[in-house]
Amino acid sequence: MSRVGNSPILIPAGVTVEQAGNTVKVTGPKGNLSLNIDRAIEIKIESRKINVKRNSDQKRVRSLHGLTRNLIANIVAGVNNLWSKKLELVGVGFRAQLNGNKLVLNVGYSHSVEVTAPDGITFEVTDNTKIKVSGVDKELVGQTAANIKKVRVPDVYKGKGIRYEGEYIRKKVGKSAKVGATGAAGVK
Repeated sequence: MSRVGNSPILIPAGVTVEQAGNTVKVTGPKGNLSLNIDRAIEIKIESRKINVKRNSDQKRVRSLHGLTRNLIANIVAGVNNLWSKKLELVGVGFRAQLNGNKLVLNVGYSHSVEVTAPDGITFEVTDNTKIKVSGVDKELVGQTAANIKKVRVPDVYKGKGIRYEGEYIRKKVGKSAKVGATGAAGVK
């Protein structure tokens, strides 16, 4: 039995959940989202709780049980409180600025890079080097943050680039100084 799939999802105040066939629609103060679920998974909405059950014990259905429960829980949490990812720019002269719903990045290229916010995503820039990506859909927030990071992946030698806040970049040492003719350091 799936421990994750069996735990109920609590519905916070101000959030409504509706089920129509195999579609679950969740509406809250920050927005609304819907999710199509597999026919082998059954949703029961009781007073302020959502229970996710499965119809069979096939391997595919067992794997969908916990996944479906977590996807619904992420939707419920997203319409109540926005999901967010924070990025930081590390490098001399690296900066970000907002131009309407576009994020303009100057990250060491000969040109600036513009990233347009998808529907439901908002950008915030603080200190010209910190970017906050927020929205209702957790998957879309994560994908948008990953696309921004791909503009300039952190360099493993100097650490310059766009990284998630608090992300540790393991740096490589680089090439060492040239060694003498015999191979021993300093001995000829």
